[in-house]
Amino acid sequence: MAGQPCGWHEIPHLRCSSSVIDQAPDADGSGTVAEADAEATNGLSESEAQARLAAEGPNELPREGRRTTARIVIEVLREPMLALLVAGGLVYFALGDLGEAMILTLLAGLSVGITVIQESRSERALEALRDLASPRALVIRGGVRRRIPGREVVRGDRLVLAEGDRVPADGWLVEAHGLSVDESLLTGESVAVRKSSATAPFPLTAPRPGGDMLPYVYSGSLVVGGNGLCAVQATGALSEIGRIGQSLASFEIETPRLYGQTRRLVLMFAAGGVGASLLAVMLYGLLRDNWLEGALAGIALGMAMLPEEFPVVLAVFMAMGAMRLSRVRVLARRAAAIETLGSTTVLCTDKTGTLTQNRMAITELRLPDGRSFDTRRGDAMPTDFRSIVTLGTLASAPEPFDPMEIAFHELQSRGDAGQRAPDRTEAWRLRQRYPLDPALLAVSHLWETGGSEQMVAAKGAPEAIAGLCRLEPHDHAALRDAADSMATEGLRVLSVAEARWTGSTPPANPREFGFVFRGLVGFEDPLRPSVRAAMAQCRSAGIHVVMITGDYPETARAIAREAGIAQGEVVTGPMLAAMDDAELARTLQRVTVFARIMPEQKLRIVAAFKAAGAVVGMTGDGVNDAPSLKAAHIGIAMGGRGTDVAREASSIVLLDDDFGSIVTAIRVGRRIFDNLRKATAFIIAVHIPIAGLALAPLLFGLPILLAPLHIALLEMIVDPVCSLVFESEIEEDDIMLRPPRHPDSVLMPRATLGWSFGQGMIAIAAIAVLLSWGWAAGIGENQLRSLAYFALVAIILGLVLVNRSFSSSLVRAVTRPNRALVAVAASVTLLLLAAQFVRPVAELLSFAPLNISEAAALAVTVLLVPLLLEGLKRFLNAGRSV
Repeated sequence: MAGQPCGWHEIPHLRCSSSVIDQAPDADGSGTVAEADAEATNGLSESEAQARLAAEGPNELPREGRRTTARIVIEVLREPMLALLVAGGLVYFALGDLGEAMILTLLAGLSVGITVIQESRSERALEALRDLASPRALVIRGGVRRRIPGREVVRGDRLVLAEGDRVPADGWLVEAHGLSVDESLLTGESVAVRKSSATAPFPLTAPRPGGDMLPYVYSGSLVVGGNGLCAVQATGALSEIGRIGQSLASFEIETPRLYGQTRRLVLMFAAGGVGASLLAVMLYGLLRDNWLEGALAGIALGMAMLPEEFPVVLAVFMAMGAMRLSRVRVLARRAAAIETLGSTTVLCTDKTGTLTQNRMAITELRLPDGRSFDTRRGDAMPTDFRSIVTLGTLASAPEPFDPMEIAFHELQSRGDAGQRAPDRTEAWRLRQRYPLDPALLAVSHLWETGGSEQMVAAKGAPEAIAGLCRLEPHDHAALRDAADSMATEGLRVLSVAEARWTGSTPPANPREFGFVFRGLVGFEDPLRPSVRAAMAQCRSAGIHVVMITGDYPETARAIAREAGIAQGEVVTGPMLAAMDDAELARTLQRVTVFARIMPEQKLRIVAAFKAAGAVVGMTGDGVNDAPSLKAAHIGIAMGGRGTDVAREASSIVLLDDDFGSIVTAIRVGRRIFDNLRKATAFIIAVHIPIAGLALAPLLFGLPILLAPLHIALLEMIVDPVCSLVFESEIEEDDIMLRPPRHPDSVLMPRATLGWSFGQGMIAIAAIAVLLSWGWAAGIGENQLRSLAYFALVAIILGLVLVNRSFSSSLVRAVTRPNRALVAVAASVTLLLLAAQFVRPVAELLSFAPLNISEAAALAVTVLLVPLLLEGLKRFLNAGRSV
């Protein structure tokens, strides 16, 4: 492959000789990595591999818990709210009201359909992500290299690892040549760790991930440098990923408190409705000796008070909320979790890949004389600093996988950094590579320049480069101080050096070159663009954000400061291990960063916040995040970079890995709760005048005004208002400016419940005054029924306007757009006009046309009620929030 292009875009005409290419395998798996090792072992035979695959199972996490469409349907049918819907339909069917029974059944089916479609879509997206994440593996079997699916790797296989490979299984390294691996999915540490080799027989117990120079690799980690040969020890559920995944089975997802509160509210109203219905029947029968009329009145009263809207509202709100989130690339795997997210008080977030982009970027260049250049400012880069970038690029792999080497290539290809230094214009060829070595933490590349003089570029740890350059003590101290200063800013620091060579045979050791120190390079894992704005909204919303990371305290503190996380104490893993539960509980409110944290400690932190009464949201993407994701009230996984284990353990998946989407989800959750409270207040308020009109004949000697048919028509108005009009209401202006509600707060606090009863009593009082006027005027029974029914329907629409917002005015409620409300109002208007002017409809409903005076009295009453309620709402808001 000598003379083939290296693929460098930033330095044209460069070519690589065969001496540095033969370490990478070909695309078809026939490469020559570690040929000596391949000759030393033939690996498993194909028959042995197939036997182990059959005996031990495929190399994948168990999928018994995968939610098929059938399973989702069963889960939805088990929901208590849906059971109440079905029960309400059966009650109406028993009462002989087939229309209302069919409406409830249709709504139940609609709720099931929306939920199943949404959650099935989530599962299909997760399956697609899982398939994309499944790595392929290059194994040696029977002395032949084969590229096979990762799920077919078995214990005892020999894995050939090279840059860019995703490790498919856990195992001991037989050989490691400059091997470095990104294990951030397991440790949260953003910088790759170096690996060494082990000799057989291998220990029975594998080391924990994250340590430097360990002779062990883990499934799911990424090879970013070097190559090696691995003897597979554990696959599937027995790997480190699988072990964490298996531990998730012990966690149960908590049922949202809102469901329990709504269930109690429904049962309370249902019991009251049954009791009132029986009382009405008994009173009619005993006082009027008219049991048939009493039965009709009892049925009408029962229908008026049966709270079937509550389960409809809750089911539809959650399903529609999930669909709204899907439009902003947020998958709600469990729709009920959306409302819980809206009540989050503590948000625990991972750092790598969640707050940051999980890639390295060069942010600072520093020359030996102390001058520095910040690449983030966008200024033109001076030649001296540009040469540092060029040297770092020349000392990097042509097709890099190491994040720091990628950063050199990216900066070299950008703008005026891509302008080559004057002495770098020849068609160079890479002649010799000196890889990273445990004894020398630096990489050096010898380049033929086309002339008699050859150039050597080196990059590595500051101490290693200082040794290569043979710096004087005072220069060495200055380099160390400069590197320490950059490290305190949360930067990863490398040094670069340059040497010239005129000999014919390159030396075996790079220490023989006469290197000159050229400068320092500072790297950082950049924040995601949306993080700062999202953090500002979290602060204004009263959400306590805590970073939990496996990274070093200094780096974590710098990232937290840059992200806008509130300044607080930093607690490390060893400090946490030394705390008992009581001391941890006292420390929680002061801590904003947990650093050098092990996976089991993340779980302890989440448990401690929950014990303190917080509603905990946990974000993450790694396997090490999965237990805490499932243990939290709401687990939020990254869909792009996240592992299967993390996604399966979560309730919400961010498809674009955007931390800002969390704020969107919180906003949707708060909006759902607000609108649910508005809808509930409306339901309670509207049932009072309905029940009052059902009881009026008994109390005041009036004829029966509302028959079951009238109640059914009213419910056809009330149901869509509750489930569609209020669901589509926009959020309140202060939705992200107020603190989260208390975890123990109820859906209907006393103040709101009193406000609802007040609305209902004012409404029934206004209708009673109107009926008293009509009864005293001697109007007929059908006209009185028309007057009462039209007033009730119009007042119901007025109650919708009053309850659309907790704070805005009635004028804003009328002018603010809401398509569902327009549709409902138009339908109601057509119904009333038909009942007034279409004789068959009027006769069916036992209505009679109203004259001018009756219509005027009706209009005055209908306008007076919302105006009176608006004044009352303003008075109440002046003293406290509704």
